[in-house]
Amino acid sequence: MKEVVLRSEKVNKHFGITHAVKDVSLEFYRGEVHGLIGENGSGKSTYCSMLSGIHSISSGRFILEGKELNVKSLVDANMNGISIVVQEMGTLSGLTVAENIFLGREHKFMRGFFKDTAQMNRETQQLLDSYGLNRISASRVIDNYSFEDRKLIEIVKATYFEPLVVTIDETTTALSQKGREELFKIIEHLKETNKTVIFISHDLSEVLAHTDRISVLRDGELVKTVNSDEVDADELKRLMVGRELDNRYYRTDYDGTVSDEVVLSVSNLSVPGEFEDISFDLHRGEILGIGGLSECGMHELGKAIFGGSYDRSGSVSLPQKGLEITSIPEAIKHGIAYTSKDRDNESIVLAINIADNITLPSLDVLAKKRVLNKKELHEFAQSHADRMSVRMTGIKQYVFDLSGGNKQKVVLARWLGRDSDIFVLDSPTRGIDVKVKADIYALMGELKERGKSIIMISEEILELIGMSDRILIMKNGTFNGTFARSAVLTEEDLIAKMV
Repeated sequence: MKEVVLRSEKVNKHFGITHAVKDVSLEFYRGEVHGLIGENGSGKSTYCSMLSGIHSISSGRFILEGKELNVKSLVDANMNGISIVVQEMGTLSGLTVAENIFLGREHKFMRGFFKDTAQMNRETQQLLDSYGLNRISASRVIDNYSFEDRKLIEIVKATYFEPLVVTIDETTTALSQKGREELFKIIEHLKETNKTVIFISHDLSEVLAHTDRISVLRDGELVKTVNSDEVDADELKRLMVGRELDNRYYRTDYDGTVSDEVVLSVSNLSVPGEFEDISFDLHRGEILGIGGLSECGMHELGKAIFGGSYDRSGSVSLPQKGLEITSIPEAIKHGIAYTSKDRDNESIVLAINIADNITLPSLDVLAKKRVLNKKELHEFAQSHADRMSVRMTGIKQYVFDLSGGNKQKVVLARWLGRDSDIFVLDSPTRGIDVKVKADIYALMGELKERGKSIIMISEEILELIGMSDRILIMKNGTFNGTFARSAVLTEEDLIAKMV
């Protein structure tokens, strides 16, 4: 019989009137990878946040190696053998790589009243090298590294001290294929050394391939725990949503026809060190997919189109208006919307409520004679939150309390409220469950039918094939292939131009 290293007993978490986790009792074996899945808002991240000291427990308890856990913070959890890699950014800007990795453990390098920074950097570099991350320098400020590298640094931070239990919360969505392979090697090593991994992911094929058992949560409650080798993706989806789910997320039309009217023209656009001499036109009613490997420059391209790169050259123009876009305020004023891959830091304001997030880009439109009407603001925010079916206690709920999928719905609601004409969507379904993903695809189809234009930047090949009228593949900062929408287009066709 396998040894239980961790268990929860009727764990509950309330956020005001919202019951996020309800009487969840689970067991985790030593040396297993345990999948934890469910729709956005199902309670899986909240459950692991309580285990890791991010949130307090409303009632119930966690038992680790026969002793009750009572952790009050992430550092406290680490000291008790529990670590977590969170879905969004978990490193601190302004600190070096070494300072991030040893945050809360600086005492190890204290020499009297002084910290031996050189020794901390040496030990950190040895750690990074042992993980195959020798390209990362321990002494550099962490802001110098990409979102993906920062996630890999988090993984080092969460595992180097050999914790008993490691939670990986939606981390793979931030990683390229190479980064995912590195993560799965680390997970396998943890399993081989008799550690326990709790693996949260919306990619059900990943969950089935890399876990031993899977627990399904729905509306904060445990539905069932199953052996990974005894179920398939369809059964997991049924358990997640409580019914059969139609697999036809993507468009079923293949004519690929769009208007001849060019609504956005990008000409010889460059950002030093990111991409060079990019040119293309976007047509009215077109979904233009841009794909490639994580570091190909496509994410930086989306930001530059929106006016978010200070050192760009070339031009982004709106031919029908005879205008050139050179800044973010200009882009917003003239109907361009942007959603970032780094949702929490660049697309929404976590520390304010849903209503304020939705109304923020439209304040200039909503203001009458430079005066804002409180009732109209409330009605505006409520109508667009309802339009996106945001799961919330109300529009005054703070955004940081929402699940990843509901945060993304708020991001989209704010641009729908602005009635934007051009949407630059970078990784629009990253870290989102199957139901919300289907909702977002349906919204994209609706926008297309209304004559809106979309640039969809994505690392998900099936998403590119399934939703785009035209696909541009980037490699090493430039375009390396163009594909028209087709029923016979394959993943292999796109991959051949990516690598």
